[in-house]
Amino acid sequence: MLQAETPLPDLLANLLGLGGFGAVGEFVAALLAAFIVGNVMLAMTGVAGPWAKRKITAKFTDRIAADRIGPKGIGTIPADALRLLSKELIVPEGADRPAWDVAPLIVAGSAMLGFAVIPMGSGIQLADPEVGLAYVFAVASIASLGMVMAGYASNNKYSMLGALRAVAQNLAYEIPLVVTGISVVLFTGSLRMSEIVAVQQETLVSIGGLAIPSWFAIVNPFAFVLFLAANVAEVGRNPFDIPEAPTEIVAGFQTEYSSVYFVLLYLGEFLHIFLGGAITAVLFLGGAAGPGPESIGFLWFVVKIWAFFLFTQWLRSAAPRLRIDQLIEVGWKGMLELSFLNLVLTALIVGVVV
Repeated sequence: MLQAETPLPDLLANLLGLGGFGAVGEFVAALLAAFIVGNVMLAMTGVAGPWAKRKITAKFTDRIAADRIGPKGIGTIPADALRLLSKELIVPEGADRPAWDVAPLIVAGSAMLGFAVIPMGSGIQLADPEVGLAYVFAVASIASLGMVMAGYASNNKYSMLGALRAVAQNLAYEIPLVVTGISVVLFTGSLRMSEIVAVQQETLVSIGGLAIPSWFAIVNPFAFVLFLAANVAEVGRNPFDIPEAPTEIVAGFQTEYSSVYFVLLYLGEFLHIFLGGAITAVLFLGGAAGPGPESIGFLWFVVKIWAFFLFTQWLRSAAPRLRIDQLIEVGWKGMLELSFLNLVLTALIVGVVV
């Protein structure tokens, strides 16, 4: 079993000699570590939103995507950033400020907070608290508050409908998501993220000299499928993009947002997709584990969260949107029962086998 790695702030403090400055040195090291992790995630989001999303969707739908600016259209990334940030920020008449101003920050910030406890391999983890899994679920759910604030404060009926849909959807699927995550805790006996990853490094079975790791996606594929479905609903991708359904309610809770505020909401959407992929990788896919030395673990972790992103983009192109009544029914009458059934079966297996 792998041992828990030293958090990145401690590594930076030792590397830069900040340990001798006491609390001030620890604070500076923590800021530097957060800056590094935050910028890595923002860079990936910057690639995914304006460029990768278009190129992937174009491949699925046999079209030509962004290809005019730079090689393979990669120049679309800075061009889109400049275009959106230079637009006028239009505040709707009757908007409830400062709620309207704060909502985009909450949506984007809640995802960034979640990455604080994610073990990304190669010593990249900001903190490793004993309640890491509970923490990441808690901060990720704060995005629902931002959506409600955006919808209510916009003084727009379509925005309000989007906010109500967001609340209904997140309530219906967040409970199955958490309950399915608890089934992993039954196997590991810990909420600490590094320990959940470490347990999965053990060999499940060896066939012809090939060691198959005890990833929980292999140990409990039923739980993995449930978690994946609930996770897609939480990040609002097809067929669960009801809160911002453009063919029904304009753009839902974000209808009235433009310029930098729209960028923050757009950024938050993709940050939550990557956070969803990160949580899935930690709970079911062995975290940063993969062939080769542990030093390239971060690369494997990035591959896994990009694989989740690719999965959501495939759904976006292939899966039709559910009606709101169908979506809620699937959540409360299907996913909820199945998640509790999985929890009971897992408890029986752990009690008998372990």
